[in-house]
Amino acid sequence: MTIQYLGHSCFLLSGKSARLLTDPYGDVGFRLPDVCCDAVTVSHAHYDHCNVAAVKGSPTVFDRAGIYRFRDLLIEGIESFHDDCRGVKRGRNVIFKIEMDGVTVCHLGDLGQPFDADLVKKIGKTDILMIPVGGNYTIDGMEAAKYVRAISPSVVIPMHYFVEGLTIDIGGVEQFLSATEYPIQTVGCTYEVPSPVEGKKSIVMERMESWQ
Repeated sequence: MTIQYLGHSCFLLSGKSARLLTDPYGDVGFRLPDVCCDAVTVSHAHYDHCNVAAVKGSPTVFDRAGIYRFRDLLIEGIESFHDDCRGVKRGRNVIFKIEMDGVTVCHLGDLGQPFDADLVKKIGKTDILMIPVGGNYTIDGMEAAKYVRAISPSVVIPMHYFVEGLTIDIGGVEQFLSATEYPIQTVGCTYEVPSPVEGKKSIVMERMESWQ
């Protein structure tokens, strides 16, 4: 199984039976690369997370809470909030857990609710956690670090943080990196998930030139 970061909150997960894309974005200051896949998850209907029209291959779209089977994948959508006042400001957000090739990946979408032990229980065990860290529209680096400590995944991939060219007002990744004890592993264009994934914990940072 491989994971390619395409920028913002968008990842391409490629396994034995399917290619799944998360939260394809519209115009955020840079362009979504051309990508063809079999399935897409959409955490919420904001332009920087739901640009399914730009995705090639007529994929099946998952954008609601529930449990789904797709080919050899098990996909679970978990309700959460996009803000710190139970959705009053920005509505709901769907967290997606994806079981692919024996690995559990959890994409938190635009999670905005501060650390919540009950939500952590709903998420449960996960091998790879994709977590927003930029603040303003989501949790910031400090809240993200709390979730990481509680969920305790083997691999953490930060997302939804400021990079050069981004036109969305969010912070960088630095606060999160300084608040977490995980060592940082920098990889190239594509992260090849080790088998087994359990073991030494790490924060995976995929180099920006892989998608810009």
